[in-house]
Amino acid sequence: MKKRIAVLPGDGIGPEVIKQAKKVLEGVAMKFSHEFEYEYALVGAEAIDKTGSPLPEETIEICRRADAVLFGAIGHPSYDNNPKATVRPEQGLLQLRKSLGLYANIRPVKLFDSLIKHSPLKEERIKGTDLIVYRELTGGIYFGDKGRDEDGLSAYDVCKYSVNEIERVAVMAFDAAMRRRKKVTLVDKANVLETSRLWRETVQALAEKYPEVEVEYLYVDNAAMQIIQRPNQFDVILTENMFGDIISDEASVITGSIGLLSSASMGDQSSLFEPIHGSYPEAAGKDIANPIATILSVALMLESFGLHKEAKSIRTAVDRSIEQGLVTPDLDPVSHITCSKAGDVISLFIEAEEPKEVNFENMFEGSLPVI
Repeated sequence: MKKRIAVLPGDGIGPEVIKQAKKVLEGVAMKFSHEFEYEYALVGAEAIDKTGSPLPEETIEICRRADAVLFGAIGHPSYDNNPKATVRPEQGLLQLRKSLGLYANIRPVKLFDSLIKHSPLKEERIKGTDLIVYRELTGGIYFGDKGRDEDGLSAYDVCKYSVNEIERVAVMAFDAAMRRRKKVTLVDKANVLETSRLWRETVQALAEKYPEVEVEYLYVDNAAMQIIQRPNQFDVILTENMFGDIISDEASVITGSIGLLSSASMGDQSSLFEPIHGSYPEAAGKDIANPIATILSVALMLESFGLHKEAKSIRTAVDRSIEQGLVTPDLDPVSHITCSKAGDVISLFIEAEEPKEVNFENMFEGSLPVI
């Protein structure tokens, strides 16, 4: 199979984790006889510095002609610390989602047994956690009318949804539940918000077409508590844009590191794959970032191509690297490897038929593993 991939490294640690993900893709290509072509493009702070725009038109065109987009991270302190900045890196990602019609964000949260001790939550609360969040991505308060009154002393952000916007992501969530454990939890604030009441009405109507799926409804404040108290009760969580942003980041705590969680943003014509973490500018250039979230995002990308065996090989390689203790400082501050070595290790595990074929002697002293 031959696929063209638009690569948007972005800011901070984005270029570093993207480099490791590309190593893994090349390992998959070699093992399974595929060909991946890469076309790089600017986005975020780097794009602003070079073009004045966080999302140049050329970047949009590169993404539109690609089979998928691999995205790193976005954001920079020079903009984060300036509340009066009129152009911000994050605007590039929001605009890209809108331009490509990426209306559904999919975030799996699965606990690695070997990493339970790294979670701040008790093992008995989180063991067996395997959930997935379906977040609507192009509507709601992030994309509604916003502004300030003439005196500058009051501001507004409008939250607006249509039945069509709700239904198209809800269908994805219900279809996913049918492939999983047949449960959907709608997270809303229907006791207060009119948009949430529309969400609930729309989901209730759609649920009639999926009689095998159990549907429950939780207010967002209760859901936030339940995700910490008993996350293993959830299968598919469905919610709107802002609630999904908050809930999915909260759920990332369960795994012990935000550097482990992948995501996919899907539309009818395009798809984008990215780690859920930010640009982490404090770590940029230090080779300490965790590339696993980006690498697992590559697995989601391969599944979107129908390459399920290849995606499984990546997840197996990630599991093996974690079990061997070959992890970055966020998972083991004492005995760890670099970001670049983590990419090497996972790539080599993909190439090796059995983990015993890989020798990791001196891995922590600077040598590369050998097969």
